[in-house]
Amino acid sequence: MRRPIPTFVVLIFCALLTGAGLQGSARANPYTFSTEELVDGFMKTVFGLEYRSWSWQPYLVKKYAGPVRFYVHNMARKNRKPTVYRFIDQIGASIRGLATAIVASPADANFHVYVVDRSQYRDIVQRHIYKDPNADVPGRCLVRVVSDSRGISQSAAVIVSDEGDFLFRRCLVEELLQGLGPMNDDPSLSHSVFNDRSRHSRFTSFDRLILNMLYHPRIKPGMRPSQVEPLLPSIVREVRPLVN
Repeated sequence: MRRPIPTFVVLIFCALLTGAGLQGSARANPYTFSTEELVDGFMKTVFGLEYRSWSWQPYLVKKYAGPVRFYVHNMARKNRKPTVYRFIDQIGASIRGLATAIVASPADANFHVYVVDRSQYRDIVQRHIYKDPNADVPGRCLVRVVSDSRGISQSAAVIVSDEGDFLFRRCLVEELLQGLGPMNDDPSLSHSVFNDRSRHSRFTSFDRLILNMLYHPRIKPGMRPSQVEPLLPSIVREVRPLVN
């Protein structure tokens, strides 16, 4: 009798320190990252979780093994779909090894994006993310990932629309990227959106390098840190030309 493959659910929410004084979302001078910085950033974002209640499970590679099919549920008063679609297109164009599509039916999606106003946030998270009307609802936006050793099977992000363009853009970038696998935040990553102390609201070159490393064909779902780390220096050399 075949044993069932363990599946785990990860939920990450954003608690931005919007008064933080680190650099803004653009730099006057491009920064060249060393191999050591990129390996360190990969290990910090891909392994571990911001909220470590999952025993050994965070310390495995989480990524999609096949195409990511997005469906955008715009429930907010403002129609944010064009902005979300543009960012999804940017993800697909920026990450080699990752195929993305926007689908016409929710039933065909494996990544759901809910764009809501703040007054809707609690209800949408309880009904569509936790599926529990009494659940406590954390954060200013969040993403939920369902994964096992075969890869991520479902992601769902909830993005708040009506608390300013900065929060909307920041949450859109962070939660959609985290829904692809690099789920940990770390305050040492000053060039990354995976850092609640930073003020980035775009897909930074650092994060594009991390995602290209994650979706390199030699990185497989379910791999452990000891299996991955020796591969990373050569993978960095391969992905550098992909990111301007």
